[in-house]
Amino acid sequence: RQDLAMKFSVLFFCLLLACLYLSMAQGSYENCCLKYVHRVSKTVKKNIIEYRRQKTDGGCNLPAIVFKMRNRKLFCANPNEKWVEDVINKIDRKIKRVR
Repeated sequence: RQDLAMKFSVLFFCLLLACLYLSMAQGSYENCCLKYVHRVSKTVKKNIIEYRRQKTDGGCNLPAIVFKMRNRKLFCANPNEKWVEDVINKIDRKIKRVR
């Protein structure tokens, strides 16, 4: 009986570890861009308040700029597109003026 209880405990522990591993792996992709927005309106551009760069390390395999709007919505853009560079430069200039 003790042998059976020990096997059950080891099996339960292994299943628990597997579930934890899968939930952690799933969470690492939560903040990754999977596709780009190619065009946005002037209104959307005016409502962008900040950005961050997504690098291709860890769980993210798409280089992107993640823009945050006033309404807290996020969207991803290709860092090589001209309009993206223009918006980044505009935000950076605003930040420099504030400092």
